Amino acid sequence: MNIQSLYEIFLQYPSVQTDSRKVQKGDLFFALKGENFNGNLFAQQALNDGAAYAIVDENVGDDERLILTDNVLQTLQDLAKHHREQFNIPFLAITGSNGKTTTKELVNAVLSSHFKTYTTQGNFNNHIGIPLTILKVKQDAEIAVIEMGANHLKEIEGYCLYAQPTHGIITNIGIAHIEGFGSKENVRKAKGELYDFIRTRNGTVFAFDDYDYLHEMSKGIREIIWYGTKNGTVVGSATQQNSFLGVNFSQGMPTKYSNIQTKLVGTYNLPNVLCAVAVGKYFGVPEEKIKTAIENYEPSNSRSQLINLGTNKIILDAYNANPSSMKAAIENFASLPGENKVLILGGMKELGNESVAEHEKLINLINKFSWKSVTLIGSEFQPFENKYQWFENSDAARNWFKNWNFDHSTILIKGSRGIALEKLLS
Repeated sequence: MNIQSLYEIFLQYPSVQTDSRKVQKGDLFFALKGENFNGNLFAQQALNDGAAYAIVDENVGDDERLILTDNVLQTLQDLAKHHREQFNIPFLAITGSNGKTTTKELVNAVLSSHFKTYTTQGNFNNHIGIPLTILKVKQDAEIAVIEMGANHLKEIEGYCLYAQPTHGIITNIGIAHIEGFGSKENVRKAKGELYDFIRTRNGTVFAFDDYDYLHEMSKGIREIIWYGTKNGTVVGSATQQNSFLGVNFSQGMPTKYSNIQTKLVGTYNLPNVLCAVAVGKYFGVPEEKIKTAIENYEPSNSRSQLINLGTNKIILDAYNANPSSMKAAIENFASLPGENKVLILGGMKELGNESVAEHEKLINLINKFSWKSVTLIGSEFQPFENKYQWFENSDAARNWFKNWNFDHSTILIKGSRGIALEKLLS
């Protein structure tokens, strides 16, 4: 079956599902395969559970509702590309080493206050999540915001082929996922694949003026909207009040709305807020709506959340961690007022050959400050002799955490998703 014929079926049944356990009546079930699963084996069950059709790439039966293709994943991506081509609206793609999900959430909050906006749910930002996000964009859409994650070269280039972004944001370049990329230069090349696509399509990017490398990477792009702490169409500086980030604007926002008090913890979120304001201004969102949208946004999913537990305050930032985000979080935490500061840090994943050196740097950074207590969790910290408490994993640390005797303390909990530090609070 060709894509046009499949698309006509999709228009009749526009709900796509890849998990047979979640199939609802009228869904299109795409039988994806992975290292440890084969969706083809569940295609007939999906049909029995109400799916209108099942797209498969193995001969698993003679039910007329089975649509056989050469490759289910490729078909899903091709269908998303075809659907994308039906729209003549801005598609804004966001990538970067740190902050892309928070930036996406802030940008979506601002744009959706004024436009019918569709966006990536959570951090569903890979070769499966992006086409599924595109296929959820309805005909009433005025803007779409697509998050793009990657841990290998050429991934973002591939995403752009079916997302076809007209606008782009690279939040920053660090060494996240360096195990897959091989080097920081390759991280830059990989994230730069978004700029490369935008450049060929005469599109627009929004970029943080403070980062010299974004000036170099963005050369040749038709339109660049700069935001920063010193220069740009939007210029602002950070303040902190009760651990939360405040932003004072000296450029881009009228005096009436020149201060925004967020519910985000950490001055490292300043570029994310400035970006959301710059995007909102560019697309004509009224300043009052921009301010209200950002001030009302509350982080979730263990991202810069402030949790009150008894007399203690917990900063939970345990969704992801890499050397640059960890450094920013620790330095920001050290700068906060208060005496009883407790660090609970999980190991940083996907650093490959850089892991030992980067975790040693992290311990050296911790040593520069005075803490009430420091606990390290994960095998990544095991090679180092230090004065800090260590647990092999979050399960091992949970009982200690539940029986702690900290009082009137401020605690930072941060680590890679694979460490699952949120278990400490469960």
